[in-house]
Amino acid sequence: MPGEQRNAPRTRREVIEAAARALIAHGPGVSLDAVAKEAGVSKGGLLHHFRTKQALIVGLIDDWFDHYDATVARLLEPEDTPGRWTRAHIRATFEPDDLWSHPSVVTALLGVPELQQRLDVAATRWRQQTDSDGLHPQRADLISRALDGVTLADLLWRGQESPEERAQTRDLLLKLTEQPGPLV
Repeated sequence: MPGEQRNAPRTRREVIEAAARALIAHGPGVSLDAVAKEAGVSKGGLLHHFRTKQALIVGLIDDWFDHYDATVARLLEPEDTPGRWTRAHIRATFEPDDLWSHPSVVTALLGVPELQQRLDVAATRWRQQTDSDGLHPQRADLISRALDGVTLADLLWRGQESPEERAQTRDLLLKLTEQPGPLV
């Protein structure tokens, strides 16, 4: 409506979500025009929030990590028990998320140099959470590496595992958090 003021943070969020949907619909070569149309904003409005397509993709990367961190926080058990951070990461990794794990979105993100820098920062944060979790380092490391494998399998072999198989893997990893000591 004329004269109506947009909420800048909300608009930025809508543009990022629209970029993910546009990537799914059009692939990594998606245009800024297609993203603006998907977001319901003018191209100028999109460029106000993201000056370049690269900046938009970096915003998508940041949102990807923010989304995962918010999911972990939501799934974090309130009581201070050993393994609670690790269990939250396990549950977050296995929680379905078709938008952020879609191959077209991931393919677009993998080609961005800033991804590795942001991944290093996030991985350090996640490692600090699980390392201070009260589980034996050997146990925490095994679970962390298993989650990396699950994530990679989700990207490379999407849909190859049945929901039952995924649940079994999740439950096995959760069971590994029940004992804080070493594995052997």
